[in-house]
Amino acid sequence: MITCFLKYEIDPAKVGDFEIYAKAWIHNINRMGGTHHGYWLPSEGPSDLAWCAFSFPSLAAYEAYRVEMETDPACIAAYDHSARTKCIRRWDRHFTRPVLQGESPADLGLM
Repeated sequence: MITCFLKYEIDPAKVGDFEIYAKAWIHNINRMGGTHHGYWLPSEGPSDLAWCAFSFPSLAAYEAYRVEMETDPACIAAYDHSARTKCIRRWDRHFTRPVLQGESPADLGLM
């Protein structure tokens, strides 16, 4: 599994526009074979930062999604919305490998 973690700098006056963008991408990623883990929007603290994470079963599946999204009408509409509203100032994309199950400290040799 590969997980893409994004950090966004957004316009604090346009959080509502960014939320529309976020909801569209949750739908798009899930529809296109990924698992979207959600968006985290400003609440307390900095008002211009947001995050999201989504996963695909493999790097090959992610790359297939990237090709498909280029011509997908719903993906294009989401990108157009962000460009039109200028709700996103910049973003950083990171690829990670999730650890999703815990083990006891004794089983890990820590005790």
